[in-house]
Amino acid sequence: MRNIIICEGSSDYALLQYFMRKTYGWNDSKEAILRNDSHFERTRTLAKNSSTVTIAGAGGCSRIPACMDRVLEINNMSQGTEEAFQKVVVITDRDEVETEKEFLDKIQSCLDVQSIQADMALENDKWVKCHYKNSRGKHVEFMLLILLIPFETTGALETFLLNAIADKDAYDGNIISQCNSFVENIDPQERYLNKRRYKTKAKFDVYFSIRTAVSQFNERQDILKNIDWENYLELQESFKKLNEI
Repeated sequence: MRNIIICEGSSDYALLQYFMRKTYGWNDSKEAILRNDSHFERTRTLAKNSSTVTIAGAGGCSRIPACMDRVLEINNMSQGTEEAFQKVVVITDRDEVETEKEFLDKIQSCLDVQSIQADMALENDKWVKCHYKNSRGKHVEFMLLILLIPFETTGALETFLLNAIADKDAYDGNIISQCNSFVENIDPQERYLNKRRYKTKAKFDVYFSIRTAVSQFNERQDILKNIDWENYLELQESFKKLNEI
């Protein structure tokens, strides 16, 4: 079974991989699904048992509908259910969308263009069954989950990670505290950090720029691997639905 998670950008793309590995037991796959597809900024496929999940970074919230179009196009051109994505998840920050209704309408438009019928109106945080006839006339079904999550305060993956690191090491905790203060005060006119989400990501990036200043990729990997990712579910209840993939 093939599945896909469409997310915003490089940060979500990277952290979701660690979350799915540590929390739900997925591992790197030998399959390179969508690896060279120019519609996506980057992709990585994980495997568990006989299933795969491709985590696909869209390159920004505004790019998600185009990526959704591509996923539906792939399903339409597939020869059967084995090649189609059977569960499709869209994850984005509520702060990045105009309104929930407008975002859901954009996803609904993607379905309409491909003549895909949903069994119910699209809703946030709810699996919806969709069905259609593909280009070969075969009836195909897939499940769609849209997660518009308020990644605020401790609810952001990046903030959860920084807090987890600070709890394990007081010295790093002090660095994180000073990095957070720096980010909060460095741009008082908010010319650049003009969204809460930007500040959240900046705090994460500033800390790791200090901790792994010489692009020590392996050290950063080790730090992220050693986080108790399963504890994140206490902050984001909706992420429990990713275990249904």
